[in-house]
Amino acid sequence: MHLIIENIVAWFEASKYILLFLGAFFEGPAVMIGAGFLYQQGQFNFFQMYLCLVAGDFTADVVWYVVGRFGARSLINNYGKFFNITPEIITKVEARFKAYQDLILWISKLTMGFGFSLATLLTAGMLKVNFKKYAFINIVGGIIWVFVLVFVGFFFGNVYGLVANEFKWLFVVGLAILIYFALKIVNRFLVNAKI
Repeated sequence: MHLIIENIVAWFEASKYILLFLGAFFEGPAVMIGAGFLYQQGQFNFFQMYLCLVAGDFTADVVWYVVGRFGARSLINNYGKFFNITPEIITKVEARFKAYQDLILWISKLTMGFGFSLATLLTAGMLKVNFKKYAFINIVGGIIWVFVLVFVGFFFGNVYGLVANEFKWLFVVGLAILIYFALKIVNRFLVNAKI
């Protein structure tokens, strides 16, 4: 059993940057905060970690743009409810998008989309926003956004260093639960807000 655990730990150690990329792709903000925490604990090289997080986040943005451009309408009608994306949200975002497309893309990237991030990315594809402009905004915005979230995680890593050894695991579990539910609550509030 000990050998199995050692092999699993070795696999995670060898694959940690690939896992960061995938984590940023599928669940960006929580992974970015967690990566900042683990960086503070000495688990990552900053530039490799940062590059993987930015690349994963940007790749996800490109995928949603492509989905929006080549099939968002039918996808939203069939599966939007699983992502809290309704036709009403798309209509709301589309109306604003036409008038303020660049500003909306910047704000969406730097604020988790005010709860409309997927809808915004899909709408950009549906409205065939110039891809070079879309890519530029998302890569620059991602560089800023990832840095902010990594810094938040780094801060919590510093706080972790002040916690007594007996309570470190409790602190980590409590922090993970707090961050998860805080992100969900903020997202739900922003989705339901009259923007």
